[in-house]
Amino acid sequence: FGLKLQQRWHRKGNRQSHFEMLSRMAPRDVPAVRAVTVGVFRSLAGSQHRVQLMPQMIGHATRSQATVAPPASIPHRPETMKEAYGSEKVNMEELLAPSDPFINRHLGPSHADVDAMCKTIGVKDLTELISLTIPARVRSNLPLDLPDPRMGEAGALALLKTIVSKNVIAKNFIGMGYHGTHVPGVVGRNLLENPGWYTAYTPYQAEISQGRLESLVNYQTLVCELTGMEIANASLLDEGTAAAEAMAMVARTVNSKAKNQFFASADVHPQSLDVMRTRAHNFGMELVVGDHRTTDFSSMTKLCGALVQYPDTTGLFQDFSGVASALHKNGAHLVVAADPLALVAAKPPSEFGADIVVGSMQRFGVPMWFGGPSAAYMATSKKQVRRMPGRIIGESIDRHGNPAYRLTLQTREQHIRLEKATSNVCTAQVLLANMAGMYAVFHRKDGLQRIAKRVHGLAQLFAKEIGMLGIPLLTATDFFDTVAFASAPAKPAALVEALQAKQLNCRAINDTHVTVSFDETHLESDVKELVAALQTAGVGKAGAGNTTVEVDGELPAAFARTSPFLEQKIFNSIRSETEMMRYIHTLQLKDLALDKSMISLGSCTMKLNSVSSLAPCSWPEIANIHPFAPASNTKGYVEMLESLEQYLVSCTGFAACSLQPTSGASGEYAGLLVIREYLKSIGQGQRNVCIIPRSAHGTNPASAAMCGMTIKWIDDAKGMDLEEFKAMCEEHNDTLAALMVTYPSTRAFFEDNIQQICQIVHDNGGQVYMDGANMNAQLGLTSPEMIGSDVCHLNLHKTFSIPHGGGGPGLGPICVRAHLAPHLPNHNIVSPSSGGTLGAVSAAPWGQAGIACIPWMFCTMLGPKGVTDSARYAILNANYLKARLEPHYQIIATNANNKCSHEFIIDCSDLRRKAGIVEEDIAKRLQDYGFHAPSMSWPVPHSLMVEPTESEDKAELDRFCDAMISIREEIKKIEQGVWPPEDNPLKMAPHTQSEVCATEWTHPYSREEAAFPAPWLLKRGKFWPSTGRVDNALGDKKLKLRHEH
Repeated sequence: FGLKLQQRWHRKGNRQSHFEMLSRMAPRDVPAVRAVTVGVFRSLAGSQHRVQLMPQMIGHATRSQATVAPPASIPHRPETMKEAYGSEKVNMEELLAPSDPFINRHLGPSHADVDAMCKTIGVKDLTELISLTIPARVRSNLPLDLPDPRMGEAGALALLKTIVSKNVIAKNFIGMGYHGTHVPGVVGRNLLENPGWYTAYTPYQAEISQGRLESLVNYQTLVCELTGMEIANASLLDEGTAAAEAMAMVARTVNSKAKNQFFASADVHPQSLDVMRTRAHNFGMELVVGDHRTTDFSSMTKLCGALVQYPDTTGLFQDFSGVASALHKNGAHLVVAADPLALVAAKPPSEFGADIVVGSMQRFGVPMWFGGPSAAYMATSKKQVRRMPGRIIGESIDRHGNPAYRLTLQTREQHIRLEKATSNVCTAQVLLANMAGMYAVFHRKDGLQRIAKRVHGLAQLFAKEIGMLGIPLLTATDFFDTVAFASAPAKPAALVEALQAKQLNCRAINDTHVTVSFDETHLESDVKELVAALQTAGVGKAGAGNTTVEVDGELPAAFARTSPFLEQKIFNSIRSETEMMRYIHTLQLKDLALDKSMISLGSCTMKLNSVSSLAPCSWPEIANIHPFAPASNTKGYVEMLESLEQYLVSCTGFAACSLQPTSGASGEYAGLLVIREYLKSIGQGQRNVCIIPRSAHGTNPASAAMCGMTIKWIDDAKGMDLEEFKAMCEEHNDTLAALMVTYPSTRAFFEDNIQQICQIVHDNGGQVYMDGANMNAQLGLTSPEMIGSDVCHLNLHKTFSIPHGGGGPGLGPICVRAHLAPHLPNHNIVSPSSGGTLGAVSAAPWGQAGIACIPWMFCTMLGPKGVTDSARYAILNANYLKARLEPHYQIIATNANNKCSHEFIIDCSDLRRKAGIVEEDIAKRLQDYGFHAPSMSWPVPHSLMVEPTESEDKAELDRFCDAMISIREEIKKIEQGVWPPEDNPLKMAPHTQSEVCATEWTHPYSREEAAFPAPWLLKRGKFWPSTGRVDNALGDKKLKLRHEH
């Protein structure tokens, strides 16, 4: 991968010593690099010259290497050109080093900017700033154990390519909810790989999010039409967690105190059952798994609901109307997990009595990605809307009376219910939901029907061919894409292994049967190849059988869809790629993302998402691997994932890592469960009290509640009172399980006494969970281990550069101390090397593995210094903004040195009193200046939390400051009576192009003041909000959650 040999040695030495040295220098956790290192040496072993590899060839720098001297047998390395060649004209190392280092592309401020910013802050340099920001007792001086970044971006990409090329892209017939699919090129290029889509944030600011909000309504409409249900949410994390969420939703609906049993059919996908077992065990539910055909539901008096699969995991369609009737008579609910492509052709679950329908939209144009990410769905009746987890998009109107989309009922769950919440879902899979929705828009209703008919036709053809060979079928008719057949005389496992040797991956479902599942990527030739392989394996015999299977792509009448669906214009109007491209682009223009300006959302870390980090996501070796493919197919993936785990272990200082959690909230849930598992293992299972500061993220108490914990709140408005905290811990000495703490504090500073806080918890028998939301201020400067915590989650979609995607995907791995490592999440199908005693928390063994290459590239390209500088520059940028805005706004919650962490809080209370201006008014006015608002009213009421990240340069920071200062001057005009309190640029913000260009203008301020309040808007281009301020109250009262026409 373009590695260069830097210097030649002119003195001889021991070749074996060179070999041993190079082998030791190769990273222990990246075999690909070790292999290349050894290979290069061996190829040059016969040369008369000695060679030494540049550090970037090794791709790693370890702590031990920083302090251990090289072996005496290693020849002296010339340090200067004069020493090597008798000249000082050229530094050969600098001359021949790769010319594409990433660090300067990732960090915004230049060296000159840093000097100027430090001067504004009032410090000599970055070192002094960090010393005034982070308490000395928790500051780290050890370098992170990460790759050497001097290989550059191209070198890092080449290294990753070498690793993942060990994957085998076999023909997959495994199914189980994961299928090959063709991502439409127009969607892949213009949405998945488009920063206008993937760098956007969750659409809390509706006026600058109308594009993706419309796309999500397309998605919700699609799900409703396929399932036949009244409403759907804007996506969940995966099918397994969606099933678990449905179980919790049913329990809340029917009163789980009286009815705490939930039934799941044994024919549900096994990974979903695994996730549900974990959830039920810790949520006070009893999960009963059995045969729905023989179960007497009327006798189960404590039953609240049941889950079935449609078609089931063996591929069989079944009529569940009898199950639904029996459940409803018993006051219980029916949940159906359904394949959306099957629903294009099959009777929708609403027609046989389903109350909730869940599933995965992955096969609607989203790659398998070794298990994720993809968008799961949930659909139900309108009366359940306030109980349904996840985000929901609805329609309201703006102040001009025009239709406008918004997040509906957005605080109905954990942010309001806190410890009473039944779900901690705070995110979605927006980027993937948008891909799935666009897949349907692109193919149209008739195209989807053709795909479904063709897939079923392939399955019919296979069934007919093996039927002619005399191979018994589980069913000859009642299937969609999956055919189950008897493997005799071969054992299923042996047959599957034989097929795998031919790169044909199938599934053994029991001791007698094998299943084969087809998708839109398969061809008729694949059917023939598979049938031939079965004959070669000794299964079936030509002419030995007879079959009545017809290959016509039609489902049996008993299961065929007859009701109309997808009649809306959006699913029947776009025919050409040209129009599809324009539609996607039209929606993109309505949204403000990082491609337009800085997004300063506090606690959200909207940093650069580099192209080099994201590009591998589209590689076939990463995109087209099934999560349950045999280990021989996935060596490259596992190598990448396990090396990433080690990088995260280094960043946290802990001993082990699990990548399985699929979001930050999922990481909280997993981390707390690990604590509970550990406490049970040492005979302390009675410990269930979790102490949480009042400033915590809303997901903290929700996650604790999901784990069956009792929450105790402690006020930390002015920092944690040690005496009060100690007294609370001692009061619950026998039952204290955990403290959930965020560091630096959500109030934007590093607490001096964090180690004392953690020690108090330990002294009273508890464990410390650190919320990793603010890890961007810690990287390399301190660590969760140093402060005294035991487990933390990391938001890789914040700290480690995975894009937010408009509201997902995310990745929330957990890292733990050694004593907790044996209790990390495992999986019942593929056990990751980190797996312990805890059951699965996600449907796939490594969660959202497909985007793990992004943080891998982030760590590899930045290396120890670059990752640490990310934290330094994040702290620098925040303190610079604070210093510039301090004369104009009230800044709260800094440390004793008046320094903030990587973010800071502006208190708007005085503006509310003096001018009637609230934080929302400032947020909407910033849109007129071309900026997304900071986070509002959290963790302090009536506040704005600003986080600039390390990726913004001084010029952009100054534009943001100038906008905020200009807005403060506008507020003064309201205070002075120049503008009336109800008709001014803040209360009327944002201003749309149609309003500003209208003939009539009645406001007491000018059109120029409304739309062009800053000079750069003319120079850099004006972003126009596509709608006026949206009426939130109306949107919650009159729910319109889907397209009707």
